[in-house]
Amino acid sequence: MIDFSTKLSKQLKGKLPGQVAQKQMMPHAGSPIDRFSIEVKKGAKEGAVLLLLYKKEADIYLVLTQRHTYEGAHSGQISFPGGKVEEKDASVEATALRETEEEIGVPASTINVLGRLTDLFIIASNFNVRPVVAYLDHAPDFILDPREVDHIIEVKLSDLMDDSIIGSKEMIFKEKYKIQAPYFNFNDNHVWGATAMMLAEFKEILKVIG
Repeated sequence: MIDFSTKLSKQLKGKLPGQVAQKQMMPHAGSPIDRFSIEVKKGAKEGAVLLLLYKKEADIYLVLTQRHTYEGAHSGQISFPGGKVEEKDASVEATALRETEEEIGVPASTINVLGRLTDLFIIASNFNVRPVVAYLDHAPDFILDPREVDHIIEVKLSDLMDDSIIGSKEMIFKEKYKIQAPYFNFNDNHVWGATAMMLAEFKEILKVIG
């Protein structure tokens, strides 16, 4: 029997669901037509995040990080570990692994990279983000960087596949624009915005591999 990570890696090398899937969880200003642009802007900064999957007991999980509150575009948000691509990074994958080790203490050398999802431009911070997918065959020992991560949220993939956890709420964007933000509700943790959009594409891939 082909194992989960092998099937997922193969699927990631094929045609991806792309923006069609991402837009399922895209915030909008009250109309499906009136949406924020996710086309990459000239001069956008390059970033990478890691969708780290791991086996824990009989289930497969992914890990999210809860950010501290600070002066910035992503204050207090729930996201994947990740950050800006630096000159010292040999690749996008290297960025995602480095940031993951720095933020939640999982050694890069232990992580098996499977592939990437579709790039996503984040207009609020002017970042073009490359989502990298990776797998561990055991539950990692998380060591959090207290400067960057308040706590982690462990999500079962079976919960991600449950459509009943999807909702939408009204939010104020940049203190003046009213938006509707679709979200995944993981045990009262509302995951919305770019992270939810990446999860939406990943969910479509999981549907294919079963």
